[in-house]
Amino acid sequence: MSDAPLGFSSRALHVGQDPDPTTGSVVTPIYQTSTYKQDGIGNLRGGYEYSRSANPTRTALEVLIASLEGGIRGYAFASGLAGQDTLLRAAVAPGDHVVIPTDAYGGTFRLFDKVLQPWGLEYDIAPIADVDAVRAAVRPGRTKILWVETPTNPLLGIADIEALAGVAHEAGAILVVDNTFASPYLQQPLALGADVVTHSATKYAGGHSDIVGGLVVVREDEALAERIGFHQYAVGAIAGPFDSWLVQRGLKTLALRMERHSDNAERVVEFLTGHPGVSKVHYPGLPEHPGHDVAARQMRRFGGMVSFQVRAGEDVAVKVCGETQLWTLGESLGGVESLIEHPARMTHASVAGTELEVPADLIRLSVGIEDAEDLVADLAQALDRLA
Repeated sequence: MSDAPLGFSSRALHVGQDPDPTTGSVVTPIYQTSTYKQDGIGNLRGGYEYSRSANPTRTALEVLIASLEGGIRGYAFASGLAGQDTLLRAAVAPGDHVVIPTDAYGGTFRLFDKVLQPWGLEYDIAPIADVDAVRAAVRPGRTKILWVETPTNPLLGIADIEALAGVAHEAGAILVVDNTFASPYLQQPLALGADVVTHSATKYAGGHSDIVGGLVVVREDEALAERIGFHQYAVGAIAGPFDSWLVQRGLKTLALRMERHSDNAERVVEFLTGHPGVSKVHYPGLPEHPGHDVAARQMRRFGGMVSFQVRAGEDVAVKVCGETQLWTLGESLGGVESLIEHPARMTHASVAGTELEVPADLIRLSVGIEDAEDLVADLAQALDRLA
């Protein structure tokens, strides 16, 4: 082979996945073990002693996600929130300050508000699409992290990663980007100046609604990477070998799936924007979306997540979610099957009554890889009868 860098799909299929030296297996083995024989005290085979500290299957996934995101170190966790919590405890201390988005996943807000704030971490909320507002929320000398989702959950807001990296670095802080909605195929935050990327691997990385997991990747800060690795070991919220294997398998087809998710989402958006029962569609691929130009600059495509508001209000939005047949009513996102949910009563119930409260008439769609015409027809039958 030439010395030219491999493309995304080639790396997804080969990085960290050399054929097994014992059998020649082209698929990474599942090392379902808790401990390893040592060849004398402290003489470890490949550095493996106990699967909380390292496991070959997890190592393969961590090497792979670091490559796909363009970072120096990757880490795999038992859930996305476990990864975020471990990152935060490694990067900040009681008395420090962070800035979080006005539109964020409810579980992330709960982590900041109910777990880390009592621990002593302070936060302010700012609209991440407004660079000046984010800069104004920074507390000089105290702010350690700007925390960003882009696109955001559930309103599909867009942050200018490069601009916010500048704000963070001017303040001596780091920029953390939750890249779950975009996936590493559609967006590369580290290449745009972000310092750390997080993922709920449960979503597009795994892609099949059969695992719960989290991923964290560090761009270049070796000291931060070492602290995260230590906290991963000390706290122990690690990804198990089988979950690691499933995420690695999911990443092999990520590029293909994201193209189909995006194709189908565009068809769904076209239908929704023309339906009289829909008052607003949130999708960065729409030219009228306030973050469209930024998203077009920093994303390969606009992804498979769509939110929309129903003109008739909350009760009808709830009924629509219960009346689809092909769209499954359920929390989560990013799987091959299409999901529908009511954020205000489901994924974002924890932010009710706060600055992050979402519209009651909002429906969130995770557009799967079914036939687009079937997805549109199912939404049409529910909206035509109810909205």
